[in-house]
Amino acid sequence: MSYSVGQVAAFAGVTVRTLHHYDRAGLLSPGGRSRAGYRLYDDADLARLQQILFYRELGFSLDEIADILKDPQANALAHLRARQRRLGEEITRLQRLAEVAERAIEVQQTGVTLTPAERFEVFGEIAFDLSYATEAQLKWAASEGQRESMARAAAHSKDDWRRLMREAAAWRAELLAAFDDGESADGERAMDLAEEHRLHISRWFTSCPPAMHRRIADDIVADPRAFALVVPPSQQRPGLAAYLGRAVHANAARRTDPEGDR
Repeated sequence: MSYSVGQVAAFAGVTVRTLHHYDRAGLLSPGGRSRAGYRLYDDADLARLQQILFYRELGFSLDEIADILKDPQANALAHLRARQRRLGEEITRLQRLAEVAERAIEVQQTGVTLTPAERFEVFGEIAFDLSYATEAQLKWAASEGQRESMARAAAHSKDDWRRLMREAAAWRAELLAAFDDGESADGERAMDLAEEHRLHISRWFTSCPPAMHRRIADDIVADPRAFALVVPPSQQRPGLAAYLGRAVHANAARRTDPEGDR
């Protein structure tokens, strides 16, 4: 039995345009034509279309589907296993993203009362990149420290943020001076500044042992968005992020060395 393109589109829940596209791509060419030249699909074509739609639902590209259908027994299993892994990863990512959204709602409900004007007044050039914030939340989703940091940040008053930012600005000026003076990153001055930064995080956000401080420093070195939270772009120097990272690692080693300064 033969079916017109309109009938097949209705059966399958797709558009006629989609069927035409599959035909042009060589993925699903109808088995026959009417005397007037219209496409006619037979039962084998419908079975092939069902396979195509199944793989499309799983997220395969048309090129991948074409490769599978060339030899289903040889190609399908490996493709399906790879897709299963990717779907599992995507499910995990979406679950974590949902958790992040839930915590963000909770933080908003606790009430950060700064208006946009107050945020500009308090934070000045320091801009919190939303994409970085979201990635950081996903990266540290299971961290108790991350949850504590969010909750404490949400609870800070405008005066708290002013004190915090003044403290950060004074520290930053000392860091820039040490860097510009050519102080060694593993020297006392730079390591003491790294320790001040660690204590600043502990004081205002969450307990920050040396191991955690190392991870934070690694993010600062690797991601310009993280570095911009510490030093605004107008004050940055080439090599400064790496300098701070080395100072943090040197200080962490000093703090954890049994014979070092505790």
